[in-house]
Amino acid sequence: MLCEKDAVLNRREILQLSALAAMIAACLHTARAQDGYPDHVLKLVVPRPAGGVVDVIAREWSNTVSTTLGPTYIENMGGGGGIIGAAYVARAAADGYTLLFGTTSELVLSPLLGHQSYDPLTSFAPIGIICESIAAIVVNPSVPAVNLGELVAYAKANPGRLSYGSAGAGTVSNMAGELFKRLAGLRDVTHVPYRGGNPAMTDLIAGNIPIMTPMMDQTVIELHRQGQIRILAVASARRLAAIPEVATAAEQGYPDLVARLFVGLFAPTGTPQPVIAKVEAVTQQAMQDARLRQSFVNAGFVSVPNPSASAAETYLSAEIQRWKPLLQQSGLN
Repeated sequence: MLCEKDAVLNRREILQLSALAAMIAACLHTARAQDGYPDHVLKLVVPRPAGGVVDVIAREWSNTVSTTLGPTYIENMGGGGGIIGAAYVARAAADGYTLLFGTTSELVLSPLLGHQSYDPLTSFAPIGIICESIAAIVVNPSVPAVNLGELVAYAKANPGRLSYGSAGAGTVSNMAGELFKRLAGLRDVTHVPYRGGNPAMTDLIAGNIPIMTPMMDQTVIELHRQGQIRILAVASARRLAAIPEVATAAEQGYPDLVARLFVGLFAPTGTPQPVIAKVEAVTQQAMQDARLRQSFVNAGFVSVPNPSASAAETYLSAEIQRWKPLLQQSGLN
């Protein structure tokens, strides 16, 4: 007969073995889940309205990877300059089934401006930066300007009467406009924030706003060539291959007017590394697709040919450091 002491020890051993078995089962379940990832539809959160630059890039990526990752459900969460969608993903389960198509706006600018409830460096696991979209200075054709010099002269001749539209407060589109205002000495040009680039473009074409600072894409290029809008400059170091006839701001006397929007994939922090690695590998494979790369070039985007999680982490940190002094010098933070 077992003594009371032996019975207690046996009960403890049984409890310990049961706990160990549960842990092993959980680990095996997680491993099987990761091996079979994904086994259902992924939700891709685009923190912008449908039809905008980020949405277009997300859908191009989704279509290209559908043969390996399966279908993805794209959920557009516009508003707040991307903060609403990013905050949603930061709170999501870290299982790889909710991903963010993150950008400079909600992962760099909003944190520097103190407008968000998450930390871009600790709330997300970078997967890869896919491409960049460049900001532009654009006007309604009724504005008597074909270059930045003429626009500045027109604005100074009409103090307090002009406004510009952006994709939203705290976006790269907004920062491009504010940087231009500071560099050109046009502080009385009023900023009109919209819930995304499309509504702002609609008002620009209608003449409700005379100036806009959109992120370049194929729609902007087509509207320019149709004469519905006029692109005066792109805010990049080099001219864009898709529209080489448009000069850079630097070529027109504004070398510090550089504003680019990176677009990339991010997961909630804590997402298993094998899952991150799989999405990273699939994305790298997608970016070798000649059709996808050419579609980005045609749209005025600058592709990142070999995106990786480590490079995305470095890129994000570097952009935070790059924008911090620019915002301080501009008095925007």
